[in-house]
Amino acid sequence: MKEEIRKKILEKRNNLSTYEIFEKSNKIISKLISLEEFKEAKKILCYVSFGSEVYTHGFIKAYSSIKNIAVPVVNKEKNELILSCIRDWKELSTGAYGILEPKKIKKANPKEIEIAIIPGIAFDKRGYRIGYGEGYFDRLLSKMNAIRIAIAYELQIVNKIPDEKHDMKMDKILTEKRILSFHN
Repeated sequence: MKEEIRKKILEKRNNLSTYEIFEKSNKIISKLISLEEFKEAKKILCYVSFGSEVYTHGFIKAYSSIKNIAVPVVNKEKNELILSCIRDWKELSTGAYGILEPKKIKKANPKEIEIAIIPGIAFDKRGYRIGYGEGYFDRLLSKMNAIRIAIAYELQIVNKIPDEKHDMKMDKILTEKRILSFHN
């Protein structure tokens, strides 16, 4: 079931034009930076967008010198994500899976992150998500006390995703059309 949802939503997302990705992403990022939680937060985890994901490069470029931004880095030996602080976009280069990662790791403590901005392929109206199927973000989020904010296009929202006990629920999902909030 999850694999069917993943395939269907990924196909829809990958059919977005570059213009649509930027237009929708700008609306979503505007919602993010207007959140009170964001304004108050000093330490933020933000994924570095890849492919047709909600575009975060401009956000990271704008805020890496203003707030403490940590980005995820794949640690293949331990099959987990670690966090690395960046102060400038130029610190990134192509890493695992072709995703931009810091050239030099400056470890960040997951427990100190106040807001985690999370990607995904599909999200449901209860706050559950489907990622790429490796469980990297669920394992990372289980170590954090951060407010979990997913950013996604409206087309990524489905009614219900089959959830398992290890799945981490989002606190909010921001799309170009709305903000969904969940009380965990």
